[in-house]
Amino acid sequence: MSSFSSPAVAQTPPSAPPVVIVAPATAGSFSETTELTGRIEAQDRVVIIARVTAFLNEQLFKDGAEVKKDQLLYRLEQAPFQADVDAKRATVAQAQARLENADLALQRALQLLEKSAGSQSVADNARAEQLSAMAQLQLAKAQLQASEISLAYTEIRSPINGRIGRSLITPGNVVGPAAGMGNGLLTTVVSQDPMYVVFPISARALQELHDKSARQGKLFPTQIRLRLPNGQIFKQTGKLDFMDNAVSQDTDTILLRGVIANPPVPESTGETGNFRELVHGEFVTVIIESGEPTKAISMPRSAVLTDQKGDFVYVVDNDKKVEQRRISLGQSTPMTAMVVSGLKEGENVVIDGLQRISRPGIEVNPQPAATPANRN
Repeated sequence: MSSFSSPAVAQTPPSAPPVVIVAPATAGSFSETTELTGRIEAQDRVVIIARVTAFLNEQLFKDGAEVKKDQLLYRLEQAPFQADVDAKRATVAQAQARLENADLALQRALQLLEKSAGSQSVADNARAEQLSAMAQLQLAKAQLQASEISLAYTEIRSPINGRIGRSLITPGNVVGPAAGMGNGLLTTVVSQDPMYVVFPISARALQELHDKSARQGKLFPTQIRLRLPNGQIFKQTGKLDFMDNAVSQDTDTILLRGVIANPPVPESTGETGNFRELVHGEFVTVIIESGEPTKAISMPRSAVLTDQKGDFVYVVDNDKKVEQRRISLGQSTPMTAMVVSGLKEGENVVIDGLQRISRPGIEVNPQPAATPANRN
């Protein structure tokens, strides 16, 4: 019998453990927040309108610049108004002369009446003439005042400190207050610091805020923060200062308002003044903190997975084995998850490479997450 030897079979080397990125769970105190969409409003908003009809001679500001209260913005044609004032002053002088003459006539009539050389009717007529002259003088002075007011309106000044918009009318055009002219509105000025933020909140959410604040002896939470459109948190904190007196029947919401400082950004001065981050009409996210801070574990939101049983994460133990851990989440953000139970501080949680974990219990090669200092 002949024997046949079996061919050698190549042995496949064991595969290396999959690489995963881990980050330690960190503990801290966190306040529950309510986030709402709000709109920034200037405390003072002024529409600049020409109050007399005249040609616009000069624009004395740069569009979009910061202006001061009583700063001269426009100058209208003044010559016709100055001429009218001069004419009214002459009328006042004429009325004053007539009154002085009427005073003298009355004095003479009274003196003659005392000496029985005059009649009562003459004295009465003299007194009537004096009263008429006095009234004419008062009328002339009132007309002069009206003309002086119209002359003053040819210089249009800013009533507030703030930022001015673009000029809607250029010099050379006729402007005036009449709606039919269409040239009454010249520009707008809005105040900049502090600013209002107005936002609606549902009646139910408002009641919840009240209940949480009542446990701390407060009527409502007073502090607010803002998230700007670029996602950054505004550095200044504000406070609630107004709640509307009725709930909207259409939306079941009530309007709240906060006030917040809006200082210039350091080293941001340009041709039109200082740059400020809050702008009238801008949409922002209003963040209201409520309740006492609670202790929780935080970690990147990308580490949390969800199945039919709820939320869970993968934790890498000291033996580099993966363990599935069920967790309970508190109030979280798109970037950070707040874990109220299921994790301990310092445990390494898988935040990247989750697709490489085929099942709990496998061995992995954990690598620490990059920090801002060592990222490329």
